[in-house]
Amino acid sequence: MGILDMNFFHFIGIKRKPKAPWRKFYDKKHMNIIVPNMNIYEYFEKHAERYMDNYAIEYFGTKITYREFLNQIDVCSRAYKSIGVRKGDVVSIISANVPEALISFYALNKIGAVCNMLHPMLSENEIKDILNKYSTVVLVALDITYSKIKNIIRDTEVYKTVILSAKDSMNIFMKIGYEFTQGYKVEKPRKNEHYIMWKDFIKYGENYPVEKSLSTGKDFPAAILQSGGSTGIPKGIVLSNGNFNAATIQAKIALPDLDSNDVILGIMPIFHGFGLEVSINDAFCVGAKVVLIPTFKASEFDKLLSKHKPSVLVGVPTLFEAMTNNERMDRVKLNNLKYVIAGGDSFNKQKVTKINNFLHEHGAQTNFTQGFGMTEAVAAVSFDLKYASRPGSVGIPWPGTYVKIVKPGTDEEVPYGTDGEICISGPTVMLGYYNDEKETNDALRIHKDGNIWLHSGDIGIMDKDGFITYKQRLKRMIISSGYNVYPSQIEEVLERHPAVLDSTVIGVPHPYKVEVAKAYIVLAKGYRDNASLRKELQELCAKNLAKYSIPTEWEFRKSLPKTIVGKVDFRKLQEENKRSRKNEK
Repeated sequence: MGILDMNFFHFIGIKRKPKAPWRKFYDKKHMNIIVPNMNIYEYFEKHAERYMDNYAIEYFGTKITYREFLNQIDVCSRAYKSIGVRKGDVVSIISANVPEALISFYALNKIGAVCNMLHPMLSENEIKDILNKYSTVVLVALDITYSKIKNIIRDTEVYKTVILSAKDSMNIFMKIGYEFTQGYKVEKPRKNEHYIMWKDFIKYGENYPVEKSLSTGKDFPAAILQSGGSTGIPKGIVLSNGNFNAATIQAKIALPDLDSNDVILGIMPIFHGFGLEVSINDAFCVGAKVVLIPTFKASEFDKLLSKHKPSVLVGVPTLFEAMTNNERMDRVKLNNLKYVIAGGDSFNKQKVTKINNFLHEHGAQTNFTQGFGMTEAVAAVSFDLKYASRPGSVGIPWPGTYVKIVKPGTDEEVPYGTDGEICISGPTVMLGYYNDEKETNDALRIHKDGNIWLHSGDIGIMDKDGFITYKQRLKRMIISSGYNVYPSQIEEVLERHPAVLDSTVIGVPHPYKVEVAKAYIVLAKGYRDNASLRKELQELCAKNLAKYSIPTEWEFRKSLPKTIVGKVDFRKLQEENKRSRKNEK
């Protein structure tokens, strides 16, 4: 089934205005934002025209102005058309934060293709399954992934693979340095009719005739981002042009100090909704400069901050742990910072206090701010605004977004101050999960007020002023360094090994990554726990799971605790693990 054949929920405006005690913090016009009938590229181009001579991107000694960026997007869009990409086609991009990946994202959007964004650390079997699931016709891949792609590409519908390199946009000196230190290690494809290197690919666009731009409008699918649903199995979240543009409009209102003089460190990956929208698209639509960081090294964070003097820092817990724990940060000044924005997971009060103290000691005049978000709502739902802040909360809903707290599994709203499931309605709510009607209907429900509400699967509390306090996840999903890890997926891989009779995976605390996966395993008769078996299980996971999903702790047991209905009681294991760690202290 192609993406054009699918039925999606479409946001057609709030039919009946829900309660919104936070409205007093916004101008009346901001509660009813108007999303223009444009695709992402058109909305970006419209704003970029004001900043044509500003730098849009800085990347390893190369600076690209908005004028140059738009020209590169135009040539790239024609190159994709020259190899047969058309409206509604799914093109998968598996890349780190390099300029060519962003050029491709906007170029594909310009011609009406749908970008499926993938993590370069995915295993080869995960890549194959995803390419087939979304009927990918063209793959855009960073060269470091070629060693995996070559093994599976013949088992997919992909007819052309465009190969990028981290060095493509580097200046000449950086290119030489990269090739001597890293580039020579990367396996590269031989030239043939299937693979094409980026520089050769772009030449196709230079020779392809200019055609009238195709406007797909705000309701057309723009991107697929990977996430998980109630089953914990990764699924494709289909987001529209209007979803992205609405999020950008909201950011301009909620972050009024953002302007064309700002510098944003593009550390958050582009295959992550938080990174793609907040770090990249929002920045481009105000004329700011994005410093692209394809690989973040915690040990070099002090150099990044000193060299680029960012005014906006967007990250997950791992990033801020790296900042506060870097021993060379003593002489680094942070007085340029306007916003320090965290996503990916919540922070406790002690960590927030620690980070704020650190910022102020280094000259920052701003505070660390948290929000609540889901990829299903383009990452941002609520935010602790400068002018509407409450310690311990994840702020108030973004302008134009409505949030209510309901009794889990129902649309029955609970009183202020009462725990319940967080539900979201508004123009950033996804179209649905790709080709998964059941999960879509579980997540998107029409309530009695006639509005479509996204059920988050997260527990929270709202006070009488509209401030939301995040409590915990209903789902079993583990968040490690800001990445989603799905226990059921790991269990499925482990149980492929004949030695594994039963298994379950939980998240356990980690001082740096917040959480990591721990596997509990029951061995089949005749097998014993030994170094050889553990090595086999590690290799099995490395072959089939992203690196961040591989368990870092293992425990072998004779049996696993079961619930009254016979399911593995993972909550009991979580409690046991918590008590064990407490006793160790």
